[in-house]
Amino acid sequence: MKLYFDVRDIFRSPRLALSGKKIWLFLKANLFGFAIYWIFSYGALLLGGTNFSNAVNTFGLYPCIYCAENAPLISYIIYWIGVAVWILSIFFACTAVSRITYKQLKGDDFYSVADARKFVKNHRYPIILSWVTILLIAVFFGLGAVVFALIGKIPFVGEIIFALFYILYFFGSVFTVYTLIVFITSLIYSPAIVATLEEDTMGTVFQSYSVTWSQPWRLVLYHLILLPIMIIGVTVFKWFWFAGYNLINIIFGADWLMSTKLHNIVGWATDLVNPQFNFCITSHCGTVIPQTLLSLQDGAALSNTEYIAGTIVAIILFILLMSILSYGLSILSVGETIIFAIFKKKSNDENLLLRSDEDDISDAESDQNIDDDSEKEKEDSTG
Repeated sequence: MKLYFDVRDIFRSPRLALSGKKIWLFLKANLFGFAIYWIFSYGALLLGGTNFSNAVNTFGLYPCIYCAENAPLISYIIYWIGVAVWILSIFFACTAVSRITYKQLKGDDFYSVADARKFVKNHRYPIILSWVTILLIAVFFGLGAVVFALIGKIPFVGEIIFALFYILYFFGSVFTVYTLIVFITSLIYSPAIVATLEEDTMGTVFQSYSVTWSQPWRLVLYHLILLPIMIIGVTVFKWFWFAGYNLINIIFGADWLMSTKLHNIVGWATDLVNPQFNFCITSHCGTVIPQTLLSLQDGAALSNTEYIAGTIVAIILFILLMSILSYGLSILSVGETIIFAIFKKKSNDENLLLRSDEDDISDAESDQNIDDDSEKEKEDSTG
């Protein structure tokens, strides 16, 4: 695929992101991450003394420890472990989607989900340890500042030492601020760096510092373009999803067809997936999705089969809701991969699409081995 290596390439993100493979990878990551988050969140609520049945009636699918009263510290720790697992799942999915995008840009449209998952498994440590390393660098400088500040408290000698080393403190402080900015860059670009350059942890750290130093304005300006594109793409994608939802309700909900039965099933399922967040908001209620949806009428009684059908529909609606989030993440992942390719071209005049990756090298070695075996067979036959 031809790239212009400028801002025009970013506008391809929604189209390239609209791929079953890419959305499926994010969907699996979100479903797995949400399941862990849900389990850990309810575990945190139970440790905080909240009754499980009351918690389910209050929070439903979307538990949050910050909406509970007087929760102990251990509850918050468990809650954030669940959040961290969800975030890590998204990071791994970002790397897999970036790898598929990179292969697609190179012309390989047959790079599979299994190939991407294998790549992520083999490169899982740099994806996480790169930004952890950068954060530790900032923490190291912060602790160093504390140590030198304690030295500065020494009577008579301390103030002299502070004055003599002030210039070092100053530049160390500037570097710490810069490192914190690089940390944000690493969070955004580590998946793309690993997916395209196949870097190890230190290589990913170096690339994060390099991008932040050489392309600061493009980092800002390109995201001012990518984020609105993502919002527009998700809005259009969501409109089609809701249009299909409403069309089913119009046709199947006709008085001479399913009528009340559909309203009971879909209304109950929709209320389960799209609850009112009145447990966290006192002035007004928030919702997950717009209020143009069916809702179970007050006093409506469902039969056992309607409850079973409603549960199945609720699962489907939740997956569809997660697919909207997954498409948005797919746009961002594809966009960041394209932007990183632009950065490398602008800063080092390096075309990543012409670079031989580990798969190309492996294929070349396999072809060479086949050729060698063929030559050996010919020599044996002639001999």
